Amino acid sequence: MSSHTQKLRTGPAIFAIVAAVLALSLGDALVKWTGTTVPLWQMYIMRSAFALPVLFVLARREGVIRLHAPGWVVLRSALLVVMWVCYYLSLPLMPLSLAAAAFYTSPLFILALSAVATRRWPAPVAQLAIVTGFLGVVLIIRPDTSGFQLGTVLPVLAACLYACAMVLTASKCRDDSPLVLAFALNVAFILGGAGLGLLSSPEPSFALGPWQPINAQLLMTMAALGALILIGSVGAAFAYQNGPPATIAVFDYSYLIFSLLWGSLFFSEAPDIIALIGIAAIIGSGVLTLSPRARAAV
Repeated sequence: MSSHTQKLRTGPAIFAIVAAVLALSLGDALVKWTGTTVPLWQMYIMRSAFALPVLFVLARREGVIRLHAPGWVVLRSALLVVMWVCYYLSLPLMPLSLAAAAFYTSPLFILALSAVATRRWPAPVAQLAIVTGFLGVVLIIRPDTSGFQLGTVLPVLAACLYACAMVLTASKCRDDSPLVLAFALNVAFILGGAGLGLLSSPEPSFALGPWQPINAQLLMTMAALGALILIGSVGAAFAYQNGPPATIAVFDYSYLIFSLLWGSLFFSEAPDIIALIGIAAIIGSGVLTLSPRARAAV
């Protein structure tokens, strides 16, 4: 009976994480696409304006409105807002699949930060994962080539910020509901968007361009982005709560497959063989971090 129950819980959890990363990867592709006409700060405000009411209703139905660690939740939200700024700013500079692969070095940063926090040296398999992931990033951004741009390190910086936020979540925000954390994050998106808006200029820009007139198409796009981030956040929370974390984390990497698909369909992006090897190396390093020996090291 117990094995059957576990199987029933694991199956929906796997479906949930695949649906979540499908939604998130599609949302990131839409951000890259709409970034040519709508500035990032306006996108932050409008997307979260659609997501917040739904999150509030869900949180009220679950009876989980109160924050247990407000200061840490604020810091977590700020880290994630800056993280997404860095990641989104990288999208015009490199193919979506390569930005996604560089961002998915976050498990390596989580492993390293956890090792620092516990003052324990990572196990050999964890060290191998870190080296493999680093080599994968080098193959993607290729700092020795003439086409290298400093901005291509932005998704790696985003991965580091995400790791900081997740370590903080595990250590300081464990008692706060995922719905409340998502609500706080979207409030931070609106505040961060408003802050960036104060720096906006009349000149067209991916991040700081002028506020664009609202029309039916824009409202539909922002509503879609709000729905996608809701599906992604709630789906990921459900997956990690109802399935084995190591198993779910492996399926989490399907984001990279979806990013390759969206990059090809929307932007005609086709990573070369060296970049594909780098993506494979990062996926391999992520799988290594999930091994019992690596996880026991932190």
